[in-house]
Amino acid sequence: MFMDVKNTICKELNNLFFLKQSSRKWHLALLASICIGIPLLIGLYFGNIKYGLLASQGSMVILYLPSFGRFTKNMMTILICSLGLMTSFVFGLLFSFNPYVSCIAFGLFACTIHWIHLYYKTPPPGNFFFILVASVSSCFPHNLSEIPLKTGLFALGTILSCLLAVGYTVFLSIKEKSPTAKQDKSIIKKNKYADFMEAIIVGVFMFLTMLIGHLLQFKNPYWIPISCAAVMQGSSLYHIWQRSFHRILGTFIGLGFSWILLKTIDVPFAICFAIIILQFIVEILVVRQYAIAVIFITPMTILLTEAANPLAQNPNMLIHLRFIEISIGSILGAIGGWVIYKEKIRYLAIRGIQKIAIGVNKKIK
Repeated sequence: MFMDVKNTICKELNNLFFLKQSSRKWHLALLASICIGIPLLIGLYFGNIKYGLLASQGSMVILYLPSFGRFTKNMMTILICSLGLMTSFVFGLLFSFNPYVSCIAFGLFACTIHWIHLYYKTPPPGNFFFILVASVSSCFPHNLSEIPLKTGLFALGTILSCLLAVGYTVFLSIKEKSPTAKQDKSIIKKNKYADFMEAIIVGVFMFLTMLIGHLLQFKNPYWIPISCAAVMQGSSLYHIWQRSFHRILGTFIGLGFSWILLKTIDVPFAICFAIIILQFIVEILVVRQYAIAVIFITPMTILLTEAANPLAQNPNMLIHLRFIEISIGSILGAIGGWVIYKEKIRYLAIRGIQKIAIGVNKKIK
């Protein structure tokens, strides 16, 4: 027993420093950094970094651009995702007038978006950024008169990413001559056996995480559902628990890094530059080693979402709150992942029995 535990610990520690091989092109990471960085620099130029940060959140749609495929497929994918992200953003804003109504609406939204993700079998990052955007916007102060402005700024970020995606895809098609037919996949894959119960579980946990954040009176409770959703993205029970461990460990180190940045960076240009560099590093690492990537994801997201927050002037308090929120979210994500894993076993067993029954009936007929 002791040797098994020791071997498991050694294995996990070795995994922390193991970089996986990836076929993902490095210039995709550069493209993501440019898309995130341009709105920041424009906002900085016009003296309104807050607007630049908001537009940069819309620019995250570039992360859904396929790494290969034909021009039509790539453009359709990113346009559909842009519409989805804008819908998520507006949805969160509309229901932010009451924290408890917002929690219920957010849970229902997460349930719906996860079912769509299952039904259309969307590839990574899947539903994560839709949930992230909805959770962040649902915590904005409610002001109907500002919704058009905020939505417009967010939309400008998505438009910028779409335009740069056009140029990047044309560049690839010229450089690589023409993509092979084998590489090109259909834009939408339907899965008529999408498990609605799994979507309900995700919705319930998203509701609970947001509710806990409000009950604990956190100023920005969206960190809890974001962390929970990130952990629940695991493909298996082992992967989910591993992601939870990696996220807490990586966050702990990343928060220390964030504290150093917040203490040393107080110039808006330096903040923008740090976000751009961190985004590039994250995109390089996230497909190779999640735990190491989280070390850089943490300061990048804190700067992107909190740079215009007065609390950023008090790094000690900010880092303390973020660690508590992310830890709570990661633990709840591990529990939610365990529930989903059990549901998947039940669902697959039922589907297996149904397939056997259909096969038997066909033979009888």
